[in-house]
Amino acid sequence: MKKTLDIKKLILLNMPYILLGLFATNFGEAWRMAQGADASEKFLSLVAVLPGALQSFWPSLHPLDLLVGLCCGVGLRLAVYLKSKNAKKYRHGLEYGSARWGTREDIAPYVDPVFQNNVILTKTESLTMNSRPKDPKTARNKNVLVIGGSGSGKTRFWLKPNLMQMHSSYVVTDPKGTILVECGKMLQRGAPKPGKDGKPMKDKHGKVIYEPYRIKVLNTINFKKSMHYNPFAYIHSEKDILKLVTTLIANTKGEGKAGDDFWVKAETLLYCALIGYIHYEAPVEEQNFSTLIEFINAMEVREDDEEFKNPVDLMFDALESEKPNHFAVRQYKKYKLAAGDICSK
Repeated sequence: MKKTLDIKKLILLNMPYILLGLFATNFGEAWRMAQGADASEKFLSLVAVLPGALQSFWPSLHPLDLLVGLCCGVGLRLAVYLKSKNAKKYRHGLEYGSARWGTREDIAPYVDPVFQNNVILTKTESLTMNSRPKDPKTARNKNVLVIGGSGSGKTRFWLKPNLMQMHSSYVVTDPKGTILVECGKMLQRGAPKPGKDGKPMKDKHGKVIYEPYRIKVLNTINFKKSMHYNPFAYIHSEKDILKLVTTLIANTKGEGKAGDDFWVKAETLLYCALIGYIHYEAPVEEQNFSTLIEFINAMEVREDDEEFKNPVDLMFDALESEKPNHFAVRQYKKYKLAAGDICSK
């Protein structure tokens, strides 16, 4: 049925060129009837013969005349096709641009049918969180830039409504310190756990099951309200110890020009020894900076008694008797050797 309609449409579109081609057969007949030995003589006598050939609207069925009509019809169709293909496309009335306000129909393909699975943009516009929508053409990135002055509602009217969607993991900067207070309980409770049908799951008592968020806080102003970072938990080798010591020294030297390289090397050896002991010998709960500070505070030195040994010296002596090739022992012996050189000088 569709093929029949296509053929019919093709015939209707080309009917004018077919009729013109049949009419042009009369010109072929006139040329054939014109007298003359060559083309120039035939062209001169064509004017006298042409009215007689055009008296009848019926086409000539002579093969040569049909060939002339075919060439005229095909040539005219080709000329019209080339003209339409190369024609300039004008958008009248849009000289100053085509931008306009969008409608519900424009945004509809980008909105998820489930409201909770959207990024809220405005009261009526949203953007699906699905990275693979049914129509790939509607896939968009989820980056949103909100610009506004103080008190314009960036937090109240955009951030908080999107936090309440609870469809993803969130990283939020809270310079005012109000978002955690106002939204923390909601996130602790979490969002209803969806079932296979997309509806919230319920327990045997008919209560909705929630999936709570794990809230982690980094507070650089009040450390009592902040998570803490323990770099000792990330030490796995001697190279890691050296990296930690290098970072520690670089960030505690203060402002101004660095001191003598000798003292930096001695400090590096001491820290490597103490941190190595903590990492390899101390219990897990004592592997932290508090233990390191206790070790440093216990390193008493008496100028009038060179044979005096503080608790840290005794601790390393005991370790050396058990494990003479221990990393911490080797670093501490180098440190003590450097300290002895200073004392002898």
